Amino acid sequence: MVVAATMDAMSRRDSLLAALVACIWGFNFVVIDWGMAPRGGHHVPALLFAAIRFALVAFPALLFVPRPQAPWRTILLVGTFMSMGQFGFLYAAMHAGMPPGLAALVLQSQVVFTIVIAAGALGERVSSAQVLGISLGVVGLVTVALGRGGHVPLGALLLCVAAGLSWGIGNVIARAARVPGGLGLVVWSALIVPVPLLGLSLLLDGPSAVGQGIVHLGWRGGVSTVYTVVMSTLVAYGIFNTLLARHPSHRVVPWILLVPPVAIASAWTLQGEVPNAAELAGAALLILGVMIAQGVLRLRVRPAALGVRRPAPVRPR
Repeated sequence: MVVAATMDAMSRRDSLLAALVACIWGFNFVVIDWGMAPRGGHHVPALLFAAIRFALVAFPALLFVPRPQAPWRTILLVGTFMSMGQFGFLYAAMHAGMPPGLAALVLQSQVVFTIVIAAGALGERVSSAQVLGISLGVVGLVTVALGRGGHVPLGALLLCVAAGLSWGIGNVIARAARVPGGLGLVVWSALIVPVPLLGLSLLLDGPSAVGQGIVHLGWRGGVSTVYTVVMSTLVAYGIFNTLLARHPSHRVVPWILLVPPVAIASAWTLQGEVPNAAELAGAALLILGVMIAQGVLRLRVRPAALGVRRPAPVRPR
């Protein structure tokens, strides 16, 4: 049995654009963590920070981006799971102590959840390679969970897994709806996010903490928000959806696998976040599982490897 790497070639320009998107999204985790860091004895509550981000994603972009060709029910569900659920849980996980590099890695569990949920909800057939990939991904997550070394709170890890689950549900909803124009769906579904997250922040953190968070947002919080809104959401999604319009998804989507390495390298370089051996091993298993499940790595079984000889060709007499 051999593992063969397969990646259909894109033009050099489009390949560089895809790599740029992965770098923008990978660096995004460090930027979020930096923006939420306490300063002056105060911090920006995680859910408030996410609410501000999506308020600025929706306004004024929706004045320029046409509404997607989808019913409001679909927009509501995508906004609930792919935007509010994913980033609400992610911001809360990072606020609870989930390191940026590890957060980017664990969030890739969305691939496993997407395949499993799509099989149950949409009746999509799961191949043996996908089963193997899912199994490796689960083993990788368990390895990360058991090898945290005490420096990553279990609650933060579970919140990050919940973010991956919410993203997976949103992926299946978007896939079932087959909505054209991904950027329009991102912008218009962002309308659903700010008010519920602000309400949850007021309920969980309290009006005083929310008020102090707004007052002490500061220039770092402002720069972080601008990056997540402009670069991570509008620019990166705009490029990504343009690439999807030019090429089949199997040529574009695997570039997302560069996001965790970029995030880990950024956190390692800028914040001194050094992963331990168990986290690196779990990361390798999770990435390998995702690559197999997405078809980036394909398993080919050679008859000779199984002890089976091919029949000799029959020569014409």
